[in-house]
Amino acid sequence: MLGTVLNVAGILIGGGVGLVRRRPLSVAQDSFCKVSLAAFTVYYGLRLTWQSLSGSPLHMLRQLGITVLALMLGSLTGRLLRFQRMSNRLGREAKQKLEAAQHRTERRASETFQACTILFCAAPLGIVGALEEGLTSSYYYPLVVKGVMEGLVTMGFAGLLSWGALLAALPVLAFQGSITLLSSQWLRPFLEAHQLTDSVNATGGLLIFSTALVMLGLKKIALADYLPSLVFAPLLTWIWR
Repeated sequence: MLGTVLNVAGILIGGGVGLVRRRPLSVAQDSFCKVSLAAFTVYYGLRLTWQSLSGSPLHMLRQLGITVLALMLGSLTGRLLRFQRMSNRLGREAKQKLEAAQHRTERRASETFQACTILFCAAPLGIVGALEEGLTSSYYYPLVVKGVMEGLVTMGFAGLLSWGALLAALPVLAFQGSITLLSSQWLRPFLEAHQLTDSVNATGGLLIFSTALVMLGLKKIALADYLPSLVFAPLLTWIWR
């Protein structure tokens, strides 16, 4: 759970700085942070995928084929289940709450807390990162990146709106911590026993890499729609034996 703890720490530190600073980052500072975080995300995402594809050339090709097929089937399933639409709907709801917080002083803390909770808990990077940490024990880097990003967001919201943004750290701790604990205690032993962990990690690494493209605005990717690929990856590996 180290990744989630660091994620929560980023939110609290960013919010604390925002309450003292009371002004957002400059455009240059914001761009530097965004590019730096995206670079780390690219590195750690591709690193996880590469480590999962290690082995003989035949094994690598087989695992790569499974990963690509899992992403295709996952995207199709996600679209049918409308995961990205649900994610977009949550984003719009968070935006409405932030707008309400600007005009309703008496409910500013509550509205800001709810908006930040929605934004931070609905992020695909948090779900994938928490899952990967549970499966690998030591791969917490994506959640560190998420923590820095959300710390910067909390800094702005806490300074401009309310201290309620800091309280969103509690739902993040409960949500991501639960995913990590469940995956480490229940999912990891099963996947390791049947040699299915590499397929999940390879797919998860590409999803983490894709997050960087979204962060930089290079490509619009419906990341939420690809989440089912984490289920298809071990299933296809099981079948393709």
